[in-house]
Amino acid sequence: MNPSPARPPRLRLYIAAAYTLLVLYASLHPFTGWQDSGAPLLAFLTAPWPRYFTFFDLATNVAAYLPLGFFWGAALQARLPRWLAVALALLIGSGLSFGMETLQHFLPSRVPSNLDLSGNSLGTLLGALAAAAGKRLFDSAHLREWRDRWVVAGHRGDYGLILLALWLLTQLNPEILLFGCGDLRQLLGLESSFDFDAEHFSRIETGIAAAGAYAVGLLASGVLRQHRVRALLLLFALALLVRSFAAALLVEPDQALHWLTPGNSRGLAVGLLLLLPCLWLPAVLRRVLAGSALLFATVLVNLAPENPYLVQAAQVWVQGHFLNFNGLTRLTSMLWPFLALPWLLLVTREPWKTSTP
Repeated sequence: MNPSPARPPRLRLYIAAAYTLLVLYASLHPFTGWQDSGAPLLAFLTAPWPRYFTFFDLATNVAAYLPLGFFWGAALQARLPRWLAVALALLIGSGLSFGMETLQHFLPSRVPSNLDLSGNSLGTLLGALAAAAGKRLFDSAHLREWRDRWVVAGHRGDYGLILLALWLLTQLNPEILLFGCGDLRQLLGLESSFDFDAEHFSRIETGIAAAGAYAVGLLASGVLRQHRVRALLLLFALALLVRSFAAALLVEPDQALHWLTPGNSRGLAVGLLLLLPCLWLPAVLRRVLAGSALLFATVLVNLAPENPYLVQAAQVWVQGHFLNFNGLTRLTSMLWPFLALPWLLLVTREPWKTSTP
C-alpha cells in the first residue's frame, strides 16, 4: 500500500488541537471562585515590570507555549507557505495567551500578567520557527516511510500515537501512583474509601503498577507494526526517566527515584512478565486483555488510600506557575483511561494483524 501524504499533516493537526485544549485547561485550573476583581479588565497589558519575578518563571511560560507553536507551525505548513504558517501559529498562540490572561482576571487564584503574555508569545514564536526550520523533515519521504513501517495505518495509528504521548505526559505528575491513571475522586468530590496502611498500600501499588504496565504495553503493541519488544522496553524506560526527572525538578533532586518503592518494583516486574508472552496473542484478544487491565487499574486507583508522602510532595510543587502544570497533568491523568477505552473498542474493516513482536 502506498503511503498517504495526508496522514502526517492530519496527525499534526490532532496533536496541535489536543495540546491547545490542555493549555486552555491548565490556564484556568481550578475553575472555581469566579468573580470580578474590580480592576480594569485589560489593566495587566500596561502594568509596570513586576517587582518580584524569577527567570525560572519566565522560562516556564516560554517552555509551556513552545510546543504549542511547534505543533501549530508543523500542522499549518501542510497547507500554507512556511512563513505564513509561522505568522498564523504566532497569532494562535498569542491570541490564546491573551484570552487566558484576560479570563484569569475573574479567578482569585490567578494573576494576569503582561510578562506571562510576553513569555507565552515568545515561546510560541520559537516553537513555530523550529517547525519552519524542520519543514524538510516533516515533508520527508523518510518520515512518512517510518510512520507507515512502524505504526498501523489511518486514524487508528494517529490516535494511538497521541494516546501514548498523553500517557507519557501523565508521568510528569509526581503526585499520582506509578502508571495509575483515572482517579476521579477529586473531580467528583469523593473521599478515600480506606485509611492508609503501609502494607495494604504496598499491595495496591503493586496491583496498579502491574495492571497499568500490562494495559499500556498491550495498547502500544496495537499501535506498532513490528519490533514491539524493543519499542515497548524503550517506552517504559522513557516513562520512568520522565517520572524521575519530573520528581527531581518539581519536588527535590533527592526525590528523583521516589517511585522506586517495593510495591512499584514488584508491580513493574509482574506487569512486564505478563506482557511479553501476550505479545504473540491474536490482536482481538490483546485488545480485550488491555481493556480489562485498564479497567482493573482504574478501579484500584479510585480505591487506593491517600498516601501521606504523595500529599506532602504535592504541596511543594503545586504553588505558583506549577498550578498550571499540575492542572494539565492531573486532567490528562484523570481522562486517559476513558480516552484509551474507545480506541481499544474501535472496530475497523481491517482488524489488527498479528505480526512478529
